Amino acid sequence: MEGAAAAITHRTVEANGVEAAITHRTVEANGISMHVAEAGGEGGGDKPAIVFVHGFPELWYSWRHQMEHLAARGYRCVAPDLRGYGGTAAPPEVSAYSAFHIVGDLVGLLDALGLDKVFVVGHDWGAIIAWYLCLFRPDRVIALVNTSVAFMRPIMIRAGAGAVKPTDYFNRIYGPTYYICRFQILCNRFTSEAAGAEKPTAEDSAALPPWLTEADVDHFASAFEKTGFTGAINYYRNMDRNWELAAPWADAKVMVPTKFIVGDGDLTYHYPGIQDYLHKGGFKADVPLLEEVVVVPGAGHFIQQEKADEVSNHIYDFIVKFNASD
Repeated sequence: MEGAAAAITHRTVEANGVEAAITHRTVEANGISMHVAEAGGEGGGDKPAIVFVHGFPELWYSWRHQMEHLAARGYRCVAPDLRGYGGTAAPPEVSAYSAFHIVGDLVGLLDALGLDKVFVVGHDWGAIIAWYLCLFRPDRVIALVNTSVAFMRPIMIRAGAGAVKPTDYFNRIYGPTYYICRFQILCNRFTSEAAGAEKPTAEDSAALPPWLTEADVDHFASAFEKTGFTGAINYYRNMDRNWELAAPWADAKVMVPTKFIVGDGDLTYHYPGIQDYLHKGGFKADVPLLEEVVVVPGAGHFIQQEKADEVSNHIYDFIVKFNASD
């Protein structure tokens, strides 16, 4: 099989008290090596695979709970580290992190794994990439479950005479200290204060939230200690470039069956005008096959980890409709 891995390793991840067997391998796709975690689907079967696309600053590991949940239900779960993250290659050029490159990586991954059409689940930057994937290559997607970041045409696609670059928009709304604006500057230091937040106190940082363990923190920290954050931040440095490159899709709609999930405490649910867009017809006009918008009470931005069972059940309840055997 083209792009087959050179090496395979195994480990288990405990998710919600259940250990899921996770297989790891390196796949050659779109001219780079990609680290891929997989679970489930050992017996073959007729259920399509699910590809999970992580956000910033995350890894495949962000989907550990959903992989365990859905693998137990017979689905093959595929979660790559995206370009610039974890065990996947990190090209040095900023321009190598455009949406075209990342979507190309995902399509190349599907080809390498022999997957024609898949379910796609995205979060944060992974959600943005998933929206682009569904615009550029809807032929490879059965259905989409996206979380946290809605399809925002003015931010993702240059359209109309009055179009404003994404970085100009965020600078105008949140000011130059907003993290997206700061990430445009080539630097190797980043703190929450640089993102416009107050300096954390000892009390703020004393305890982890209940959905995150010390072992989880160690997993993320060890990966980023090896790679740094440059590759991850390069996604933000391509926002204006993506906006320009996507201009041919200025009037295109996302023609993939879709479910959208967001926490009521997520900053993305409080962007100016976003709630009217989500709930009063604008979102449905851009995504005609949108079936449901789910607002999860008490959830923040890292919703698939904060509300792991709830999100896993939402994903399953949606995709199961597309599989006759279930």
